[in-house]
Amino acid sequence: MRPETETELAEAIKTAQGPLHVRGGGTRAIGRTTGALLETGGLSGIVLYEPGALTLVARAGTPLAEIEAALEAEGQRLPFEPMDHRALLGTSGAPTVGGMAAANVSGPRRVQAGACRDYMLGVRFVDGAGRILRNGGRVMKNVTGYDLVKLMAGSWGTLGVLTEVAFKVLPKPEAVATVLLEGLEIGGAVTAMSAALGSPYDLTGAAHLPDGPEGTPRTLLRIEGFSDSVGYRAERLCAQFAARGPRVETDPERNAALWRDLRDVAPFHERAGDVWRISCKPSDAPALAARLGAEALLFDWGGGLIWALVPEGGDARARLGAFAGHATLVRGAAAVPVFQPEPAPVAALSAGLRARFDPRGILNPGLMA
Repeated sequence: MRPETETELAEAIKTAQGPLHVRGGGTRAIGRTTGALLETGGLSGIVLYEPGALTLVARAGTPLAEIEAALEAEGQRLPFEPMDHRALLGTSGAPTVGGMAAANVSGPRRVQAGACRDYMLGVRFVDGAGRILRNGGRVMKNVTGYDLVKLMAGSWGTLGVLTEVAFKVLPKPEAVATVLLEGLEIGGAVTAMSAALGSPYDLTGAAHLPDGPEGTPRTLLRIEGFSDSVGYRAERLCAQFAARGPRVETDPERNAALWRDLRDVAPFHERAGDVWRISCKPSDAPALAARLGAEALLFDWGGGLIWALVPEGGDARARLGAFAGHATLVRGAAAVPVFQPEPAPVAALSAGLRARFDPRGILNPGLMA
C-alpha cells in the first residue's frame, strides 16, 4: 500500500485486517516487524517554507535530500545533522522526513544543538484506529496539553504514522574549524573532550577515533560560527591542549567530509560483524569500551555515544552488564531484543500508550519489543 493522501492513509489503517509494516524510504532497517507493507513515500512535498521565520513544513514521505536542497539555497540547515544509515546497513532508497522524525535521528551536533525532536514544532499523524491527529504548530512553544510531538519522535511508527512534520531550521555558519589531537588513548580522549565541551568555546562536535589515520588515535573538536570568532576560539582551544601538539583543519570541504564520516560511522562500512549503538555517561565510556572487547570503536557526543563493531552474534549487553544508559543492536543477527529492554514501570507506561494510540496492535508490531 502506498497512499497518496492523508485521507487515503487513514482509510488504509482503519480498514486493515492485520498487522502493518510501516516504512518510509526503507533506509533504516532496524528492528524486526511483520505485516503488510505500508509505504509513506506517496505523501511527499514541502508544504511551507518561510526562511525568514526559520520554519519548514513537509509531508512525511518527502526525501530528506529535497529538504536539504531547499535549505541550502537559503543558507540554512537542519541543526541536528541527521545520520544517513544506508552504507552502514547496506540499504538503498532515500531517507525521508517521516522516517528521520520517527527514529529521532541525530548526528554529532546533538551534543551542542540538541536532537531531532528538539526542532520538531508540530506533527500530523494517523493512529492505529485510523484517526487523523495533530499536535503542536509552526512556531515554538505552541503545544498545549500532551506533547505528542515529542512522543512521536523516536516511536518508530508504533504509535502512529506521521503524515506531516513542522521543523525549526537555523542558518548555516560562516566558518568551521576542527581542532585535531593525535595519539590519545580512550580515557585521555574522553577527558580532553569533556574539558573542551566545558570550555567557553562553544563546540558543535567532539568525537574520538581509536583507529584514526594510519592506526593513530584521533580526537576531533569542532567549532562553528562567524569567521573571526571561529579563528579566535580555535586558537584558544589549541592553547588549552598545547601539550598534545594540536593542529587545525579549516578547509570547508575537508571538514564536511570528516564529520560526515563520523556521522555515518564510515569506519564500520562494509566490515563484517554486528554494530551496536551505546548511549552512556561520557565518564563511563572508557570502562564500558574495555568490557565490550570490540573489533572497532567510535566515540561521539564527547564519549556519550559509543559505536561498537563486535563479532557476529555477540551480545553487547551481556558484556556491558548493568550501566546507566542503553544499547541498541543497529545491525546484526544476535538473538536478543534490538532495543534496550525497559524497566517494568517504563514498560507499563509504553504498553499503556500503545493501547491508547494503537488499540489493535497493528502498527509495526514487535518492532520495539
